Amino acid sequence: MGAAIGVDVGGTKIRAARVDSAGKILAHWVRSTPSTIPGVLAAIDAAIMELDGDDVQAIGIGAPGRVDVGAGAVLSGGFVNLAGPPLATRLDSLAGRPLFVDNDGTMALVAEARVGAGAGAVHLLMLTIGTGIGGAAISGGKILRGAGGAGQFGHITIAYGGAPCACGRLGCLETTSSGTALRRLIDATNFGPETTAASLLADDSEHARALLLRWAGPLREGIDSYIAAFDPDRVILGGGLGAAAAAAVARIPGKSPWFQRPVVAARLGDSAGVIGAGLAALDAAR
Repeated sequence: MGAAIGVDVGGTKIRAARVDSAGKILAHWVRSTPSTIPGVLAAIDAAIMELDGDDVQAIGIGAPGRVDVGAGAVLSGGFVNLAGPPLATRLDSLAGRPLFVDNDGTMALVAEARVGAGAGAVHLLMLTIGTGIGGAAISGGKILRGAGGAGQFGHITIAYGGAPCACGRLGCLETTSSGTALRRLIDATNFGPETTAASLLADDSEHARALLLRWAGPLREGIDSYIAAFDPDRVILGGGLGAAAAAAVARIPGKSPWFQRPVVAARLGDSAGVIGAGLAALDAAR
């Protein structure tokens, strides 16, 4: 049936895997994200070369930001900005195999829709909660692309006049409810640097509950707005903090019965991006 290499470029980690057509990971690779774009490109090259094999038919890369899928180019990035010429011209390790590039949130949703928490649903919306916030939607069984860059769900304004965002605007959801935002909230309190979302969820003190509300409250509001706009069968929260975010949001009741749909944690965890990138690459190659 063949396999593909899927690469997921995150603000903290670059993950890659050789994936078969059923979404099974055959081999895995992970490294910390380099601080420079040449370093990121070199890491992607290294991942592809290490995972390569005779069965690899295509390569998929999930990149943060707006992506021109047809050209295989990133138009604008966030914490990792790969904007510039098509990635196929910037990588040395493709060896003639087709390359498919898409937004990292879209790649994660492809995996969750096929073999994860969205299996069987026709209308899905996903947010990936990590260093930043990515996202994607499926409507009628197809990825919703708009004119090309739909799904930038981390960049709706949730706090008018709020903190600056990497996109150039103020008060985006990414500034209030990403992993970076949570770390900023923790650092501004008496909680120690070892504090995590999981430890806050296990802490029943009023102080911990208040901090979680500051982090997950805007996310709850954002999710209700997405439901109002897209009416998905369910909303999936993925990325490194997806499970914690889903648990935190479950503690916050929605303010309107009109805009409530199930909010569930992704099943594939940090592997969703690489699995989706591999499956999408195989689909495109066919």
